[in-house]
This record gives sequence, C-alpha cells and structure tokens, in this order.
Amino acid sequence: MRYVSLLALPLMVATASPALAKGCVRGAAAGAVGGHFVGKGHAMMGAAAGCVIAHHHYAKKARAEKAAMHR
Repeated sequence: MRYVSLLALPLMVATASPALAKGCVRGAAAGAVGGHFVGKGHAMMGAAAGCVIAHHHYAKKARAEKAAMHR
C-alpha cells in the first residue's frame, strides 16, 4: 500500500494545473491532520484525499456559480 501511495501522489500532482488547484492546500492540511490522528503513515494519504475532496468541492461550486451567471 505504501508503494501505491508513493506512485499515485506524484502522478496526481503532475496532472493538476495550478489554476485548478483551488482548495487543495486547505483540504490537504485538514486531511493530513486527520490522517495523522488515524495512525502512523496515514498523514500523506489523508493529505492526498483531502486535496482531491476539497478540489472537487470548489470545482462544483465554481460550476454552479458559472451556471447561475449565465441564466
């Protein structure tokens, strides 16, 4: 499992563009703290998951605002 996370994290970082990374830092920080309290070695996985979840939230919010603007 450790090797999977070591491979997946750089791939996710390489495919994300800076303009689309809104919320990633905040989500990564929250996920890292949560993963730290879950157990040893889970902070990195928590940070990656937090980044993905926060990015999804902000992207969905931006799409909703854009749709509302065009009405």
